[in-house]
Amino acid sequence: MAEENEFFRPIREIEQRRVVSCSADDTLVDIVGRMREMSISCVVVVEGERPTAILTDRDLRNKVIAAGRDPAGLEVRDVMSAPVITIGEEDVLYEALYRMSRHGIHRLVVVDRKGALAGIVTVTDLLRLQAHSPHQLVLDIEKADSIEALRELHQRIQKLIVHLAGTGIAIRDTVKLIANLNDQVLIRLIDLLRRDRYPDLTADFTFVVMGSEGRSEQTLSTDQDNAIIFADTVQGEELARLEAFSSDLIEALISIGVPPCPGGIMARNPAWRRSLTAWKRELTQWLSAPTPEHVMTGSMFMDLRPLYGRRELADTLREHALHHMSQEQGFLVRMAQNMVNFAPPLGWFGRIKVEKSGEHRGEVDLKKAGIFAITDGIKALAMEARRLDGSTHDRMEALIEAGVLKPDQVADLRAAFDFLVRMRLRGQVEALGAGRKPGNYIALDQLNAMQQGELRLAFEGVASFQSFIQQHFKLQLLRN
Repeated sequence: MAEENEFFRPIREIEQRRVVSCSADDTLVDIVGRMREMSISCVVVVEGERPTAILTDRDLRNKVIAAGRDPAGLEVRDVMSAPVITIGEEDVLYEALYRMSRHGIHRLVVVDRKGALAGIVTVTDLLRLQAHSPHQLVLDIEKADSIEALRELHQRIQKLIVHLAGTGIAIRDTVKLIANLNDQVLIRLIDLLRRDRYPDLTADFTFVVMGSEGRSEQTLSTDQDNAIIFADTVQGEELARLEAFSSDLIEALISIGVPPCPGGIMARNPAWRRSLTAWKRELTQWLSAPTPEHVMTGSMFMDLRPLYGRRELADTLREHALHHMSQEQGFLVRMAQNMVNFAPPLGWFGRIKVEKSGEHRGEVDLKKAGIFAITDGIKALAMEARRLDGSTHDRMEALIEAGVLKPDQVADLRAAFDFLVRMRLRGQVEALGAGRKPGNYIALDQLNAMQQGELRLAFEGVASFQSFIQQHFKLQLLRN
């Protein structure tokens, strides 16, 4: 297996299944004795079969020895770290690496599909794999000490993705890896800016990403869609420093190679940097008056994912929006109508229609032809069902659980979506190789007969999904 592919192996292939567990009610002295006898550095705390916390040698050093506490009178609950960070057996290794890095920990508790304790995976397990890999890239991002270093690392990410595009790795894993690596770069950039220029910056804000980045579905050269939500208490000098930080952050992102948003949807612009109350007012305006512009902007905003800072600010804002939509569905209906308007380019007898002139002559815009319809259609259903977390794939699974979509319906839609995204990434890699800016187009004559057949099936699947959306939201009753 290629070095890069190692990190797409499922956790179950590397996890340690022999894990010592205990109850939170156990006496600390007894559990420490077991740790010493078995030469282990941690014990997983369980309730029933589900892990709830972890007790490590670091907890013992920091919370007992350094604090001068008498262990004889303590129970495990007095020292353990909770909640425990877990990962599923079917998740891939780079996801484990990302979570360890994000939370500053050295081990993850592994759970099965039912949430029961299944094993543990440590950073040592990951280090046994070869060094020239996404793992090494993440470690280098963590150690980056300047914007210039992050610029070089961003270029390495692009090269890695170009390589992975030619492998058999599932497109779902590839785009998630892109998002995770880009997250790491952005988080490190914020840390560097705060360290070097803004040590006095308020902590009462959250930086959120939106659109494809918010859904963790990025491909190559995705431009910026981000915003800042700050607490209502941030005013005066604190607010002035946050504004300056926002401007410097976006400029730094551009300098390392992340393109600016052509529409200005970036945190340095006042319209995308507001207090929680101001954001609630703005969002209510979008949802109450679903003009085409409001629908486009509001739809993208509902993909928001907090990347840095106080997550609860973003959660509160999303809950405000979902509550509003549960009382009035006008926005969702208009959003569904907009999705239906992007018909797949199929002509007579299933012939695929291409651009007739211009720089994209003979090509198909895969985003307009199908990707947008799937992501926004699924998003509209997920907003209605209040199952908006995660990627388009995650939302599809949640909609099955909610009874909104059937498993076979999702299987067809997932296949169409993955094929379209994989072809878009292929087109972007080919554009880079030819010295062009990556976009959403694919040349039809570059696809063989089988691939053209798959593309036709994908477009037919999109058309079928649009018919479902039309019926679900009763668009035939809508007056323009």
